[in-house]
Amino acid sequence: MDQTRPTPAAAAASRPAPLLSVVVPVRNEAPNIAPLVAEIRQAVAGLGAYEIIYVDDGSTDGTAAALAEAARAGDLVRRRHRVSCGQSAAIATGVKAARGTWIVTLDGDGQNDPADIPRLFAAALAEDALDPAPVLIAGHRTTRRDTRTKRIVSRIANAVRARLLGDATPDTGCGLKVFRRADFLDLPRFDHMHRYLPALFLRAGGRVRSVPVNHRPRLRGRSNYGVLDRLGVALLDLVGVIWLQRRGRRPEVEIPEGP
Repeated sequence: MDQTRPTPAAAAASRPAPLLSVVVPVRNEAPNIAPLVAEIRQAVAGLGAYEIIYVDDGSTDGTAAALAEAARAGDLVRRRHRVSCGQSAAIATGVKAARGTWIVTLDGDGQNDPADIPRLFAAALAEDALDPAPVLIAGHRTTRRDTRTKRIVSRIANAVRARLLGDATPDTGCGLKVFRRADFLDLPRFDHMHRYLPALFLRAGGRVRSVPVNHRPRLRGRSNYGVLDRLGVALLDLVGVIWLQRRGRRPEVEIPEGP
């Protein structure tokens, strides 16, 4: 073995920081790794320097091996939770590992379409040019390719959440989102927070823009997050976010003149 040859991690760290980091949380998605990575690479190829970060949230199938194979190209960074900690924790791990100024998140099951990334990223850059305040670009799955039960539950949850939180976002559950890394790291973090990012960005003095995106049926594997699991914690999460909204204060920072 050539001892002078840098490891993939060392080689990645030596390159200039990319503008864009694509963060994908996965759990037991082995058959979806290779096809989705290929789609992501094709979608972001024209956006300048990028990196792809996969966070394996305690998978028990062949996900780790599939990611190791995909990482051979050198543009894929891997992180792994020894035990599953949930999707929000996996996203946070990926964002902390990212080197890009901007973050794109998408689900690892293949239902989010990577071809939508350039359009969402362009919307984020346009918003940033108008106002440097925090901005979240949220995908809106106008035509859901899920089971009828999941669609109904999601519609009710979105309506209740929007009424109580006033986040004016039609689809907070869509995994496709774009935001600045620094803005995300300033947010309070808790389990299931990824579903409340619009409310959290508004609480931080930012703004949210929803953009219609494609949604595809799951072709491989099965969902790792059940409808009843989400309903069981949704009420507690909602109460917690309402508390955060009411307790949050945004200081107006001034820079004094002189030395």
